[in-house]
Amino acid sequence: MKKLNGQVAIITGATSGMGKAIAEVFIKEGASLIISGRSSKRGIKLEKELRKINKNVLFVSGDISQSEQNKILVDAALSNFGKLNILSLNAGILGLGALTDLSLEKWHTTIDTNLSSIYYLCKYAIPEILKTGKGNIIINASIAAFKSFPNHPAYCASKAGAVALMKQIAIDYAPDLRANAICPGPVDTPLLTDSAQAFEEPEQAIDNARKKTLLKRLGEPQDIARLALFLASDDSSWITGTTINIDGGILIS
Repeated sequence: MKKLNGQVAIITGATSGMGKAIAEVFIKEGASLIISGRSSKRGIKLEKELRKINKNVLFVSGDISQSEQNKILVDAALSNFGKLNILSLNAGILGLGALTDLSLEKWHTTIDTNLSSIYYLCKYAIPEILKTGKGNIIINASIAAFKSFPNHPAYCASKAGAVALMKQIAIDYAPDLRANAICPGPVDTPLLTDSAQAFEEPEQAIDNARKKTLLKRLGEPQDIARLALFLASDDSSWITGTTINIDGGILIS
């Protein structure tokens, strides 16, 4: 039996990297999906690909750093599928730059995209999720919540905030809703390549990260997607309010 049969999920940051991999896994496991991202071209392409597996998928473009866009996502889930069970929050940007050099605009954009968007979507979604009797919120945070990196002040702060917000959600809405955070290490996505630009030798920085993992490889988006599926399914029915590091062991290396 498919693990997400009858479930309706909103997946943000779905047009690339980890969010895309999560959408691909969720659709195969029977979920109906609202997928969100800024790139209409990539989103429409992904929608067509996923509909070959399950027709119950709709791409909604937009900027989730804007509160009203998150309400649009919730309304789309309700109008198309009649309910909402799962949130998978993956959208993120880096906002690179040393703190004293970082513009106010870049700071606010990074915080709004990586942290405030979680508040916005949860604000609109949680009342609808609670109507189903049980639900799940899975926040894709980062080991940057616990470990700092050169020239990543806004990113690290936003990810630490995302973990703290997850715990608050878990406390306030138990037992009908579970909330957890995934904290990936270096995963082979465009975001990792962009993040490496904060180092003097970007390619070497990525290779160093690979070597520093205990498993001697970068993560793959599918690694994250499989963990997201576990957290979204009843396989994790006694897990809430926790962070799971999925980093190849780099934090303890």
